[in-house]
Amino acid sequence: MATPRCELKHKMSSLVHTETSLSDKMTDSWELDLIKLSQEAMGKAYCPYSKFPVGAALLTTDGKVFTGCNVENACSNLGLCAERVAVNKAVSEGYRNFKAIAVCSEVVDTYITPCGGCRQVLLEFGQTWIVLMSKPDLSYEKRTVVDLIPMPFVLKIRD
Repeated sequence: MATPRCELKHKMSSLVHTETSLSDKMTDSWELDLIKLSQEAMGKAYCPYSKFPVGAALLTTDGKVFTGCNVENACSNLGLCAERVAVNKAVSEGYRNFKAIAVCSEVVDTYITPCGGCRQVLLEFGQTWIVLMSKPDLSYEKRTVVDLIPMPFVLKIRD
C-alpha cells in the first residue's frame, strides 16, 4: 500500500534533494513520517532482477533525512541495499550521528529487516539508535541496532 504522493510531497517538501530537514515538518508521530519517506524512496528502487523494491529513510540527530532505495546490478554482488544508500548519502554530506532509520518493502506478512551486511554498516555509527521495520500498512516493529546484531564485530583501533 503506497502512501499518496501528493500527501508526502506537501508534508515533506523536498525528496528530490540529497537531504531534507524535518525539524519544522515532522508531526508528533515522527516515526510514521519517517516510514512514509521510506515508502516514497522505495518507489524509486531499481530492482529488475529480484522485483523486490526496498526503501529507507535515515534521520540524523539534527533533523536531516537522507533516503535510499535498493539499486541492483546484473553482477549481483555490485547491487546496493536501500539502507546503505541512505547511510552513504548522509556520510558523504558530513553526517555521522543518527537517530533512526525506517526500512520498508512491499511484503505484507512480516516486517522487513536489514540484511546482515546492512546491520553491520548501521552498527558502525552506533549501537543504540532506532531501526523501524515496517509493512505497507504503516505498522512497524521498533528495535535498536544492537538488538538486530547482538554480538557485533567491533574493531578497536590501536594507538
